Amino acid sequence: MTDPVSRTILLLDIEKYSDRDDIEQAYLRRMLYDVADRTLERAGIDERLRLRADRGDSVMELIDANASVTALLRALLTEVPTQLHAVNRMASSSAQIRLRGVVATGYVAVDEHDGWVGSDLNHACRLLDAQLLRAALRERRDDFALCVSESVHTGIVRHGHAGIPADDFHAVTVDSKNGPLRAWLHGPVPGADADHSEKGGTSVPGASSGERPAPRRDQPRAQAPGSQVPEARPSAPPAGAVFHFDGGAPTFGGSLVGGDQHGVSGGQVTGDVHLGGSGSESA
Repeated sequence: MTDPVSRTILLLDIEKYSDRDDIEQAYLRRMLYDVADRTLERAGIDERLRLRADRGDSVMELIDANASVTALLRALLTEVPTQLHAVNRMASSSAQIRLRGVVATGYVAVDEHDGWVGSDLNHACRLLDAQLLRAALRERRDDFALCVSESVHTGIVRHGHAGIPADDFHAVTVDSKNGPLRAWLHGPVPGADADHSEKGGTSVPGASSGERPAPRRDQPRAQAPGSQVPEARPSAPPAGAVFHFDGGAPTFGGSLVGGDQHGVSGGQVTGDVHLGGSGSESA
């Protein structure tokens, strides 16, 4: 196995490839290679600066570390959507090609079977296969969804180079069998029912904490049948005598209060109160 060397990793994958028949798959593979070659040529990266691995429905490129990652990102954001639009406007519905893409950096070695080895490459593949990136592509109209690794964002994207608008990238954290992976998604973050982002990143609209809001003071509280729940009392009692009646048979020191009750409002008796009939005595 060779010593690991620093590489830029480019991955492109065809959406719903396995749903097509053999003829359509062969056509889609030709289009994938054509899009990849034209994009890399636009970025000034010729064949001497890259290694390619064929994965059927996807292509993997290991690009020399001296090649411009800035030029590659700029080409991906402009050239790929343009090419896909040109191809798809002339293709039947069953031959439409839509792509997910990942750009990452890291160390990769090549073994004696020409296989590629490296944890950075594994992480890039996990990003390509993430449900979040798949969902992002489903919601796009330009047929392309791009995700970049944390290192690519830190080194290139966040600096706002021409043709690479930093504000269009959003921090997300995706689940993988290697654990959570931090990345940056170009374009809107998909989904309103789950938060794919890390604290400090972009939150997914509609994500719920599961907590219920506290009831407002002016809203009635739900009561079980037969239960007695006192109303919220004011912080300072009003002047004069105040008696609280919360339902049932009110008592004073164990004695029943009967007869007419005058001046009762909202469960409170204020001011002069007549107990035990309509006599003139007051309490």
